Amino acid sequence: MKFQLKIWRQQSPLTYGSFATYSLDRISPDISFLEMLDQLNSQLEARGESPIVFESDCREGICGSCGMYINGQPHGPIRATTTCQLQMRHFQDGETITVEPWRAGPFPIIRDLMVDRTQFDAIIQAGGYISTNTGSAPEANSLPIAKKVADAAFDAAACIGCGACVATCKNASAMLFVSAKVAHLNKLPQGQPEQFDRARQMVAAHDAAGFGNCSNEGECEAACPKEIKMTHISQLNRHFLLGKLLNIFGD
Repeated sequence: MKFQLKIWRQQSPLTYGSFATYSLDRISPDISFLEMLDQLNSQLEARGESPIVFESDCREGICGSCGMYINGQPHGPIRATTTCQLQMRHFQDGETITVEPWRAGPFPIIRDLMVDRTQFDAIIQAGGYISTNTGSAPEANSLPIAKKVADAAFDAAACIGCGACVATCKNASAMLFVSAKVAHLNKLPQGQPEQFDRARQMVAAHDAAGFGNCSNEGECEAACPKEIKMTHISQLNRHFLLGKLLNIFGD
């Protein structure tokens, strides 16, 4: 397969970037999008040119670091697929592919296709944990959890924090991410003692990081590679309001 690639190149957060065009030939349809970029970088290095900087880790669709716009779509044209799991057979032979980093104020570009997503870490630090006594692990069956509840918590925990929800939202809102991280703890008995404080603190960290408000238009759910549902946002809003009231009036 043959492709024309228009890739965003930017040396640092303080410099202007622009698109550079590259041609690739004899690309296997069975390799992933990131493997295709690896091949391009090998060619660039062989010519003494600077390789394209992009982020990846597990390449198994579970770490969330590989996010980028591909032809204007977060993670590319296939729904519920991360960039690292996207295969080149999903593109037409001879197609021109445009590749860009996430475009959101809270995700400043580090270089080329890599952005700084540490604001997500600040949100997790604000409430993405439970408080428990130290000591030996409790018996696993001592705290029974209904399968429906466990399944709902697991579905929320599937969020990989890639940032596609932020990148696709016109307000650069991270509420889908926040709501998933709140839900997977708040739904379980271990997380319920702090459920209202958790929602309040994580939303406050979200706002402090510069993310925008949710306008309930659903682009985030459509772009999410793990298909996290917007219903978590409505549950987050409920816990957030109750947390604010309890903070004002007490228990």
